[in-house]
Amino acid sequence: MPPSGSPAIDARPKVGALIRARRRQLQLTLQDICAAAGISVGYLSQVERDQATPSLGTLAQIAHSLDVGMDYFIAAPSSEDRVTRAGEREKFAVDGSSVLYERIAADFAGNILSSFIMNIPPGYRSETVSHEGEEILFVLEGAITQKIDNDEIVIAVGDSVHFRGNRPHTWWNESDRPARVLWTGTLPLFRSRAERIATSGQADKSNDRSKTKTGR
Repeated sequence: MPPSGSPAIDARPKVGALIRARRRQLQLTLQDICAAAGISVGYLSQVERDQATPSLGTLAQIAHSLDVGMDYFIAAPSSEDRVTRAGEREKFAVDGSSVLYERIAADFAGNILSSFIMNIPPGYRSETVSHEGEEILFVLEGAITQKIDNDEIVIAVGDSVHFRGNRPHTWWNESDRPARVLWTGTLPLFRSRAERIATSGQADKSNDRSKTKTGR
């Protein structure tokens, strides 16, 4: 187990190479992925060349468009327990990102909410993205600027913001100290393995029925 406060060590290839390899395996274009993930072609091109690092939410959208789970990209602590203890939660990061995440939501088949504590260093800025579902951010320490559409809102300790994910949004920490933010949303960042297997099985059965009807 890594020391407390340290990101999990992962020997897998960088995120960009994994995205590119999976996209080519599925014979998808950059435009195909961007249309599904709600990001620009230029940004995805930078991610694939490891010149930009996506946030956890954006990586989830990319993973969804590539029909893979988040564990395809990162080694995140798996939690099927209902209780997490302060000071005992493992921290992890998207490869190349300076934001450390602490997972606080449980992982079980059928769960809807995802929730993390984000530890955001000074100067960090997320990409602009839009997606299905909704988000709530609650500031535990420091302050961040949240931009939704064309509105910029500074939220500090004790402040929160709740919005629909289909509105273009981004956030950044322009202060000189770290921020600590509780993020909760309906974006399925990590579906349980049991649910992914069940979903995959349903898709396979549907395809089998379709082939039977068409004679293929």
